[in-house]
Amino acid sequence: MGSKSTIEWTDATWNPVTGCTKITRGCDNCYAERFSERWRGVAGHPYEQGFDLRLWPSRLDQPARWRKPRMIFVNSMSDLFHKDVDRRFIDRVFETMEAVDRHIYQILTKRSSLMRNYLRRRYAHGLAPDHIWCGVSVEDRSASVRIQHLRSAPLAVRFLSIEPLLGPVGDIDLDGISWVIVGGESGPRARPMRPEWVRNIRDDCRRAGVPFFFKQWGGQTPKAGGRELEGVEHNAMPEYPTGKHQHGLQVAS
Repeated sequence: MGSKSTIEWTDATWNPVTGCTKITRGCDNCYAERFSERWRGVAGHPYEQGFDLRLWPSRLDQPARWRKPRMIFVNSMSDLFHKDVDRRFIDRVFETMEAVDRHIYQILTKRSSLMRNYLRRRYAHGLAPDHIWCGVSVEDRSASVRIQHLRSAPLAVRFLSIEPLLGPVGDIDLDGISWVIVGGESGPRARPMRPEWVRNIRDDCRRAGVPFFFKQWGGQTPKAGGRELEGVEHNAMPEYPTGKHQHGLQVAS
């Protein structure tokens, strides 16, 4: 958990849950697991339990302590909708996000049906607040059902994190999608990403008028391949509604 983040599309990370289990080939070389397991057994370290699932009630008030509005990636080291995270704890995370509404919260999951079902119950009579953005990870065509689940959730802002991109995703129906992030895998066992897979997604976004953010080519390290696609950095993000939530954040379409 940190007040600053090196992730290009957010400002800070907040981890009221840490640890996870693998459910798809997109998890094979998980950066969060690799980092966490370095500290297993180190008494007193936040990751002394390695990548085992852990809930952190003491961290629930962290966004309230950050006075400056920022974009916050929720659970960069876990998945809030892991089947073993108690629903009452998820409620407490959402209560914090709803109450501390000067921030934008970015929630990302591979457990898309569980997220959809939770959101349908919580916001049965409308949409989630527009400062709570929810997205799904998609690594290839086989994961495209997650997009369908996301589209049917009651949200004002839906986004896709197509990272690590491990294969072609085919033609994506971007109806109801507000933002697309694409990135290659990084780390010692990084699998390569083909340029045509990225170009096809970029072109789908252009046709649909959806902001496209290219995070990295990946490689041995996240920065190894740079961030340019055909000589251009793509940093587009959703336009944030004006009015109640005046963030002053750099969110350009």
